[in-house]
Amino acid sequence: MTAPRQPRRPVPGPARPAARTGTRPRSAVAAQPLRLGSPKPRLRLIGFALTLVMLAFTMRLLQVQAVDASAYAARANVNRYIPVTLAAERGTITDRNGVDLATTVDAYDITAAPDLLTPERIKIPDAPRRAAALLAPVLGESADGIEEKLTANPRSKYVVLARQQTPQVWNRIRELKKKEAARTPKGRGGVNLLTGLNREAHSRRVYPNGDLAAGMLGFVNADGRGGGGLEAQLNTELAGKDGKRVYAQSGGRQVPTGDLKEQAAVPGSDVELTIDRDIQWAAQNAVAEQVRASAADRGYVVVQDSRTGEILAMANAPGYNPNDLAHADRAAMGNAAVQDAYEPGSVSKVMTMAAVLEEGAATPDTHVEVPNRLPRADRSFADDIDHGIWHLTLNGVLAKSSNIGTILASEQLGKTREQANQVLHSYLSKFGMGKPTGLGFPGETPGILAPWQKWEQSQAYTIPFGQGLSLNALQAASVYSTIAGGGERVRPTLVRGSKGPDGRFTPAATPPRTRVISEKTAKQLSTMLESVVDDRDGTGTKAKIPGYRVAGKTGTSNRVDPATGRYHGYTASFAGFAPADQPRITVYCAIQNPTRGSYFGGQICGPVFQQVMSFALKTLQVPPSGSPPPRLPVEY
Repeated sequence: MTAPRQPRRPVPGPARPAARTGTRPRSAVAAQPLRLGSPKPRLRLIGFALTLVMLAFTMRLLQVQAVDASAYAARANVNRYIPVTLAAERGTITDRNGVDLATTVDAYDITAAPDLLTPERIKIPDAPRRAAALLAPVLGESADGIEEKLTANPRSKYVVLARQQTPQVWNRIRELKKKEAARTPKGRGGVNLLTGLNREAHSRRVYPNGDLAAGMLGFVNADGRGGGGLEAQLNTELAGKDGKRVYAQSGGRQVPTGDLKEQAAVPGSDVELTIDRDIQWAAQNAVAEQVRASAADRGYVVVQDSRTGEILAMANAPGYNPNDLAHADRAAMGNAAVQDAYEPGSVSKVMTMAAVLEEGAATPDTHVEVPNRLPRADRSFADDIDHGIWHLTLNGVLAKSSNIGTILASEQLGKTREQANQVLHSYLSKFGMGKPTGLGFPGETPGILAPWQKWEQSQAYTIPFGQGLSLNALQAASVYSTIAGGGERVRPTLVRGSKGPDGRFTPAATPPRTRVISEKTAKQLSTMLESVVDDRDGTGTKAKIPGYRVAGKTGTSNRVDPATGRYHGYTASFAGFAPADQPRITVYCAIQNPTRGSYFGGQICGPVFQQVMSFALKTLQVPPSGSPPPRLPVEY
């Protein structure tokens, strides 16, 4: 039996090359040492990146600490320090006796948080509507309007429900909040209908006398600036200078120990007017009554101290209440007494007579034959009534207010109509026609007086009796104050002076005086104007005042309708002064477009003049006249 054959061991020999499979035999791989990659490139890359980062930080640091340091410091201060404006208290406006006409009081804006009335926050159906119903009677606004503000943006945390409310209103709201809180169930977490109500303190301009002198005083707008009248004209003086308070803050709150800088506000100056409140009331009441009785468009009364030019009253009707601008008629919010320009009519004849007397062309006793019609230029002129030939004195022409007689008198001012026009124009200009009064009131009209070279043919004959030129009510009053003052025109004034924060009173500058006519001519005119009121044939008999000599003149002119630019209706007026022997007070009244009853100036404005003048004489304790009127002849 033979032994099994042992397998052959491979004979060692030269290694065979590895197959071309891309892999090495395991023994060969194991035999090679492990080689690591070089770290230098990576370190260089990281070092370069870090260098760039550090360079960027360095550059930024240099920019922040050196280049833009001041800018960043200022920005930081803006964020750290909170500036607060300290509103200056607006000055008070008073009458000549220190009675407040416009003053400033505490007020509040009432605010709410609409988001507290959403269904998620409060379990009350129609919560905004119920809250509005509670607040409407207190705020004096409609419930619908308040509800609209509460629901316009339900997620808002702030809305203003009413502005400029009095402390009394806020007290009533606080009482309402207490009652609502007491009725609120604990399950609602203390949220009730009025939880979000709050107040913001402000100041409020108040006019204690309502509509009294509103057209003259003006009003203050929502920004606290004068929006019209004297409030606008004297705004800088009244407003004062706001102060500033700057404090350090953190998290929106003042830091108790932080920096605090405060510059106190400088209160505005108090302004004292020349107005007398009581006389203003009498004038405003009288003209308002006549405007209503005559169904007129509007009316004005100006009361002036004949000696000083100070305005004692300037009344307009209709008026408005500056405490309630939301319901004011925009057409009534101006001061029509100086802003309306209109043809004056016969009250203007006194200036023609002044020129005739001053030029020596006639005297009060000069005879004037007045026909029923006077053909001139392209028309035939007439008086307000048909009549036969009147044999009047120049005084009678003024007393009867004859247009024809005035034209005939004006023709004596020159050898030709052109020369007469030139002379008449010079006197009208000296009386202040076509020029600002000097009052400086916002929106004041200078009136219209065309150069005499541009007068049309008809104007040469209508201007002498008050048609073809225009003026404002203050200008008309100034004409009669000039005559009452002996022929010197004193620039009208409305401000007596002001009292600064230091309490010192600074009187206003003395107004300039200008000689218009001689004292002799002024005295003659005054005597002639007495015939208008005192003579039984005069047109101004309704202006008589027992115990006082009154000088005055009526006016009834065709009125230019502002809407159409054509003549429509009439302007009725009366101007005069008293006592005629020692003039103290001038009163002028005009009523625009009376449509009920008479439209003649003597019938409509004569009684207004009488009422206002009587009140003013008593208020100022002016003694009665010491002698009877001279009663110049009216006819020859």
